[in-house]
Amino acid sequence: MLLEEFDYTLPAELIAQRPLVERDTSRLLLLDRATRHWDDRAFQEISQLLQPGDLLVFNNTKVFPARLLGRRRGITSQPLGKNNSAQRGFLTGETELFLTRQESEDVWQGLVHPGRKVRTGEVLVFGDDELEAEILDRGEFGIRRARLRARTGTIEDTLDRLGHVPLPPYIRRSDEADDRTTYQTVYAKVRGAVAAPTAGLHFTERVLRALAERGVETCEITLHVGLGTFQPVRTRQVEEHHMETERYDVSETAADAINRALDQRRRVIAVGTTSVRTLESVASEHGGRIAPGRGETRMFIIPGFRFQVIRGLLTNFHLPQSTLLMLVSAFAEKDFVLSAYHHAVEARYRFYSYGDCMLIL
Repeated sequence: MLLEEFDYTLPAELIAQRPLVERDTSRLLLLDRATRHWDDRAFQEISQLLQPGDLLVFNNTKVFPARLLGRRRGITSQPLGKNNSAQRGFLTGETELFLTRQESEDVWQGLVHPGRKVRTGEVLVFGDDELEAEILDRGEFGIRRARLRARTGTIEDTLDRLGHVPLPPYIRRSDEADDRTTYQTVYAKVRGAVAAPTAGLHFTERVLRALAERGVETCEITLHVGLGTFQPVRTRQVEEHHMETERYDVSETAADAINRALDQRRRVIAVGTTSVRTLESVASEHGGRIAPGRGETRMFIIPGFRFQVIRGLLTNFHLPQSTLLMLVSAFAEKDFVLSAYHHAVEARYRFYSYGDCMLIL
């Protein structure tokens, strides 16, 4: 398949720049895979659109303030001398470090911008020298490994104080205080994501109560959204793209709930593409069953994929030519999905992270 097969035209004004005042008042486009029809609905109707006995699977990962703005402090590996910037503490131009993956207590992977200028051995400093990041090695497309050191307190506490909410690049504004709450699901628990599982942003306590009253079952798994969310597909042949690794954790309670639903032929409905990737990754390794435990996945789901677990998907609208749009197209058939997207554009739905959603059954 070619990358351009997953393209569509989106007017810039339809990209939501801020969340709705009440997150559960978003619109919902209902897609029926069997009849290939769609219907314009409201998200608050979701409990009535689902059946008693359906199982909703949420991703309870929690976003942390992963975006750091600082300055460069020279090359630590050079011999000290009167012109050495590290010795003199001379700070050069502004640099952004976007943390994407924790490898150990103090070693992280991240994206650096501008990337070409930051070399191995350099030190980036943030705040009033409260946090520094020593660049350990370089990767492609601005990726770096860095060792973080906090002057006082823990790295986590320092990140919370100095870091910014990692809003996606299509949100054309600086992060604000409210984003720490609004760019987080109401059920977020396990810290570690650099992007919100945005399908979950529509849920409120009153919607969750309505689902329980309807007899819709819920469970939670964890997949820490990482670098792959922001990485574009750079190969024209879709199959040549490689996903970045993301970490997941499936509890025994969640595995039991999902396997029980499968055994009873009840629908398992994933809330978000991250839940899909976790469930299908685990099932692919355990004969279609969900086994509890922690692991990593690089699963790339494109049309032709055979789903073993999910029978429904709640998801936001995704970028053209993105891996997320490809996953949705694999579940609901590419031409049908793109036709629904064209309708959503014409009907003035709000797109992307803070936008509206679609329920595919």
